[in-house]
Amino acid sequence: MMANYSLKVNDRTYSVDVAPDTPLLWVLRDALKLYGTKYGCGIGQCGACTVHIDHLPMRSCCIPIESLKNKSVITIEGLSKKADHPVQMAWEEEDVPQCGYCHSGQIMTAAALLERNPNPTEEDINRAMKGNICRCGTYSRIRNAIKIAVKNMEP
Repeated sequence: MMANYSLKVNDRTYSVDVAPDTPLLWVLRDALKLYGTKYGCGIGQCGACTVHIDHLPMRSCCIPIESLKNKSVITIEGLSKKADHPVQMAWEEEDVPQCGYCHSGQIMTAAALLERNPNPTEEDINRAMKGNICRCGTYSRIRNAIKIAVKNMEP
C-alpha cells in the first residue's frame, strides 16, 4: 500500500509516494534521482549505500522510509556544494578510487567519523571504516586520504 512521506534530504524537503517499507536507498535513487548513493549488497554489510541520517552514518538499503519522520538525510550530493569537503578533496589528492563504486559510501563514513572525532587515531579510523568494502582493495589509500583530510581540517 502506497503512502505519502515527507523527507528532508540535503536540506530540501521532498514528498514521495511509496510503500512504507521501501528502503531509503530506493527512494533516493528511484524517486529523487540522487544516484550517488550506490546499491551494493542490499543487507547493510558493504557500506556502498552509506548516507548520514541526523549526522550518523547509516546504510540506506536497510532503512525503511516510514522510520525517517523528522529525520534529516545527507547524501554524497549534499555533503558539499562543490565537492570541496575536506574528505572529498583528500580522496582526490590521494587518488583513492579505482573503479570508484564504493567511494560515496566510504567518503560518507569518513566524513561522519571526522565530524565526531576531528583527530582520530589509526584505531579510530580502522574501527569507523570497518565494514566498508572496497572491491579494488584501496584500503591503504582510503586511510591515507582520511589522514590528509584531518591535516587539511586543522585550523
